[in-house]
Formats: sequence, structure tokens, C-alpha cells
Amino acid sequence: MKLNTLAPSEGARKNKKRVGRGPGSGSGKTASRGHKGARARTGYSAKPGFEGGQMPLHRRLPKRGFNNIFKTVCTIVTLDDLDRFEAGSTVDRLALVEAGLVKKDGPIKVLANGDLTKAVTVKVDKVSQGARERIIAAGGQVEE
Repeated sequence: MKLNTLAPSEGARKNKKRVGRGPGSGSGKTASRGHKGARARTGYSAKPGFEGGQMPLHRRLPKRGFNNIFKTVCTIVTLDDLDRFEAGSTVDRLALVEAGLVKKDGPIKVLANGDLTKAVTVKVDKVSQGARERIIAAGGQVEE
């Protein structure tokens, strides 16, 4: 086998449909685009959700619920995540960013998922009650 003898398997490649090539082809004259109208024109493209002037589905369906635009979303850090830090170290935003656990913006909250075996000092925005008790039980401190 040589590079000049390589060929795709039979039926793997199919020729593009050639439209507008006369009445004998079955897709001549209007090239399967119909008569006039926007869809027959070159460069036509419908916007996403456009239904030909009919009220689009996303406008027909009712809106439900309430969306609080002032809601603060905290980045969650678990006790399992805190367990990777060395004993006696201070865990603050900078340490969490360097460890790749949080991004730079937004408040941080520690939740009591998992176990903490080392005594660490935690300096974040919020700490759940269960997490606070477990950090103190492990010999650590919580500063908010």
C-alpha cells in the first residue's frame, strides 16, 4: 500500500447535490428554492427562534416564578477541600485561589461536607454552623 493508492471506502464519499442545472435534473430553474420570497434570495438566514412571523414559542409560553436580580451567589468550599491545606495554615481567599478552588470574585462560603482532620484558620465571607463546629473541633479557628 502506498500513499498514491489510498482511497476512501466505497460509499463513504458522496457528491454534492448540483442544483440549478436544467429541467432534466429535477432541481433546475428555481434550484429547489420555490418562487420568490425571502428564502429564495441569496444571503437569507432566519434568526434563531423565528417562525415566519408567527408568534415564536419562547414568547407564547407563560413566564413562571421570580428571578431575583440582587441575589448573591456564594462559591461553595467544603471541609474536604480545606483538608488539603497544611496544619496551622491560614485559609483565605488568596490561598483558595492559588489552590484552584475558587475564582477571584464573589463571596465564599464553607459548608460541612466531608471531614477536616487538620487545624486550620479559616478567613472567608460565610461559614455554616456545622462547618464552624467541625473546624473548631479539629482545633482550628474561624474568622469572618
